[in-house]
Amino acid sequence: MAAIIATAEVSTSGLRVTYRTAGDRGVLIEYGQQFPVDLGLNFFVHAAARHLDQHPVRGILEVVPGLRSLLVHYDPSTIGQAGVVAAMDECHEDIPEPDSLVLPSRRLRLPIAFDDSTSREAVNRYRISSRPEAPNVLDGNNIDYIVACNGLPDRESFYATVLETEWWNAFTGFYPGLPSLLPLDPRSEVFAPKYNPARSWTPEGAVALGGPCLVIHPIESAGSYQIFGRTLPISALTRRPRAHRIDPILIYPCDRISFSRVSEAELVELRRQVFEGRYDYDIEPGEYAVAEHCSAVRDEQVAAEAERRRAARQAAHGLVKIP
Repeated sequence: MAAIIATAEVSTSGLRVTYRTAGDRGVLIEYGQQFPVDLGLNFFVHAAARHLDQHPVRGILEVVPGLRSLLVHYDPSTIGQAGVVAAMDECHEDIPEPDSLVLPSRRLRLPIAFDDSTSREAVNRYRISSRPEAPNVLDGNNIDYIVACNGLPDRESFYATVLETEWWNAFTGFYPGLPSLLPLDPRSEVFAPKYNPARSWTPEGAVALGGPCLVIHPIESAGSYQIFGRTLPISALTRRPRAHRIDPILIYPCDRISFSRVSEAELVELRRQVFEGRYDYDIEPGEYAVAEHCSAVRDEQVAAEAERRRAARQAAHGLVKIP
């Protein structure tokens, strides 16, 4: 099978689409360019997935959204690669302009304790056992490195950047329940290189930054993103009273996350309530009109400030050592 099956262009938007072979039962569809990261592509991905859910195609079994891709799992005895491409081409033409898109999207509010002791423990374990001279762990934390990478004046500026926007769950992946979050406000974009090599241990609930994405670790695991804080558990592998839902995963694709700052002592108490089944997560059902993001991006003052911060980040990135 050829690696690239076909390419196309969506007539309504000019969006470039590339179809790739993904084994003998899958087609990987890539939208647009890899860089710069464009939330508009992610909105289109989720709109395509939703369209297929509402207008099923015989033989297409499942679709899995990525940052700017859609993995289509199909039954080859019912539909072939060419049929998948034709069905998806038709799907793409039916998706409305971005300003008209409305996606299912809940609001979740989570507490966060910055620079907590458990996060520092993960950094120190790595510094002692893996790579003591790594530039991102020299001070026993990753936060100062994140601040330097983004050209920010101090830690408080970084914390404010995390707190001042809603974070869009672009996709869930790498392992079950791990959300990859991007800021809906372009002024809150941040970036950090990943560990090299990766950590062998990351605490559950750790909030970390890698590339342009924030993640929340649903379980203890290895990890390579720069840790800067901790929040509540976002997965429930054993059912508990008043937990998220029947589904063990708290955060869905297209959910919007906002963080509120708490002390480490306050977070410890809230986590205790979760484990004892006494905590109610702050979840608000709803939808998200993509026009809100489009309006913010087009605002001249917002765009100017986002570009100023982007330029400062790019200048700073050239001055820091890459792990």
